[in-house]
Amino acid sequence: MTTALSTRTTALGTRIGTALLGSLAIATLALAGCGHNNNRPTEQQIAGLFDEWNATLAEGDANAMADLYAADGVLLPTLSPVVRGNREQIAQYFATDFLPKKPQGTITESHIRIIDDESAAHSGTYRFTLTSKDGSTDTVDARFTYVYKKIDNRWLIVEHHSSASPDKS
Repeated sequence: MTTALSTRTTALGTRIGTALLGSLAIATLALAGCGHNNNRPTEQQIAGLFDEWNATLAEGDANAMADLYAADGVLLPTLSPVVRGNREQIAQYFATDFLPKKPQGTITESHIRIIDDESAAHSGTYRFTLTSKDGSTDTVDARFTYVYKKIDNRWLIVEHHSSASPDKS
């Protein structure tokens, strides 16, 4: 009888242990899922990164613009055929090619993809108003792709491609 009781007690303990482990595993997965969702950026957060970029343009500071890019970020700019592959080159593009034109952009079509907790992409079309030295303005319609990565708890541009839209005629 002691052996039968021990066997039943062991079997009951095993079933309880298995049930507790299963419940613990489910709870752990649920908590991990909650934490995962809390770390993911929202589309609104990623859209706001362009607003920050555009506001920085208005400041006219090439170094502040370069600060929005990762140290090894790549810029394929709208108004230059030269690919920029580091902070110094990116700052130089803004200082000499783009900021003197006092650009201000407006997104006309937007597509945001959240890749994971630390990366996202934003692509679409935008229109820039450029002001020449004599005060006259011109507009440039362009296509864009920004790829962002969270580095040291800050969203930075790792890839930025901007090209003038083809003529629709």
